[in-house]
Amino acid sequence: MLTSVNFIKKNAARFTCMAFVCGGALLSGCAGASVTNLSATSTSATADAGTQSTMHPDTIYVYTFDADPQQVKLDNGGMLQKLKTQMSGSSDAQKQVADAAQVREQVADEIVHQLQAMGLHAVRTDAPVPAGQNVLLVQGSFETIDAGNRRRRTLIGLGAGKSEVSSAVRIVYQPAGGTPRVVQSFTANADSGKMPGMVETAGVGAAAGTVATAAAAGAGLHGVTETKRAGVSDDAKRLADAVAKQIAQFGVQAGWMQTARKS
Repeated sequence: MLTSVNFIKKNAARFTCMAFVCGGALLSGCAGASVTNLSATSTSATADAGTQSTMHPDTIYVYTFDADPQQVKLDNGGMLQKLKTQMSGSSDAQKQVADAAQVREQVADEIVHQLQAMGLHAVRTDAPVPAGQNVLLVQGSFETIDAGNRRRRTLIGLGAGKSEVSSAVRIVYQPAGGTPRVVQSFTANADSGKMPGMVETAGVGAAAGTVATAAAAGAGLHGVTETKRAGVSDDAKRLADAVAKQIAQFGVQAGWMQTARKS
């Protein structure tokens, strides 16, 4: 009979391979962000060659996106989450207000951070901008702030219980002494992705005859991924990064950026 040590040595390759399979599955369904419903006005820089040659914003002002706390969907799944809410002494309404405020702050700050990292002069503001500058205004409103269900993400995965943040975004160009106009609009969306849960990763192990080991490996890998990539806070950052990249791409199309530099 094999000793425990010999058993581990003999099956080390199998366990390692299985861990990579589970890890690869997690990464293949990882969280992401996208820009959709992209449109430009007929007088935009991308459509008017004359405007395109003269557009050169001195500053990009990023406004805090509008959000209605009542649209925030909280994660109320599982006894642990409910107990945490009860212990905090806050009501659902208070939590919705707090979550909306947090997402608004994170998105505005991250957009500015990413644009500055690209070498652009970006400033966060909620005040009227100077009239004597050529400026680009980044404005928006949240359409979805959904914390999803962490318990369902962990156990089931593959999109079940996913968190999501989405917003309608407007890029406005205001020339010095001129009239501001929307030059581009789009929808930005970010979510926690379709990572496999513990049930799915246990199925991988079942095929190899090591259900318990696969379940443990899947739970561990999913737990790390869940902690790092899921939840509206992380979705907010991903959404902001997508918005910043779209602004940079617009700058390239409009001729005031040489290339859409990556931060």
